[in-house]
Amino acid sequence: MNGGYQYIKVEQDERVVTITFQREAKLNAMNSIMMSELTDCFQKLDEQTDVLAIILTGCGKAFMAGADIEEYSGFDLGAFFAFQNKGRQMYRAIEECSKPVIAAVNGYALGGGFEMVLACDLVIASDKAKFGLPEINLGLVPGGGGVQKALRAVGPYVAKEMLMTGRFLLAEEARELRIVNRVAAPEQLLDAAVAMAKDIAGKAPLAVQGLKKLVNEGRDASLESAQAYDRAYLANLFYSADAKEGISAFVEKRPPVFKGK
Repeated sequence: MNGGYQYIKVEQDERVVTITFQREAKLNAMNSIMMSELTDCFQKLDEQTDVLAIILTGCGKAFMAGADIEEYSGFDLGAFFAFQNKGRQMYRAIEECSKPVIAAVNGYALGGGFEMVLACDLVIASDKAKFGLPEINLGLVPGGGGVQKALRAVGPYVAKEMLMTGRFLLAEEARELRIVNRVAAPEQLLDAAVAMAKDIAGKAPLAVQGLKKLVNEGRDASLESAQAYDRAYLANLFYSADAKEGISAFVEKRPPVFKGK
């Protein structure tokens, strides 16, 4: 899948797709075109049955250094909100994509780039990575979901410190705060992300997709409601061909062969 995109490179290796941001001269800052390309790409990947996991990463020394300030600096209020809405559509396409998305954070993940990380399902960071929401330094607040997602990820006190000071988190601190799953040496980052993606791609696709949905939708629901949703989803999975295969393989002591049905 190429798609003829200008600012993202899309590569597929078996059942794993890697998307690389390609605006190195701008530290991969998002402009309107890149937002549209990512939205289109994720909507297509959601429908692509031979893709079971997705990796996001950046070229050069940045994962993504936020939105392109030069683009929106001359906007009036209407154009600025249209730009923000385009960003929300992009993040929503990532969040609502049924396939698990792994952020392989190779460098700076700032502003909208950190919001990109927070839209992903799993995060592997280079030990050179830095995370931050520095919009306060522009006299602004994050507009792509960063305020509420940071609050839910790290709690109100750490979130307020990050937001009000704009300070950066190093990779190990982000891991300690449970924003990052794993930290890797820069030269091992993509290998680690691919290994995780291929591991997940080998599991039962319907169950993986269900887990993404259950976690994302259950975190803001009451415990009782979320558990009821879990049980209903489990009941539906029990009648799937993959569940029958998984159970039979366990009983017969052989590896399962899942087909996403």
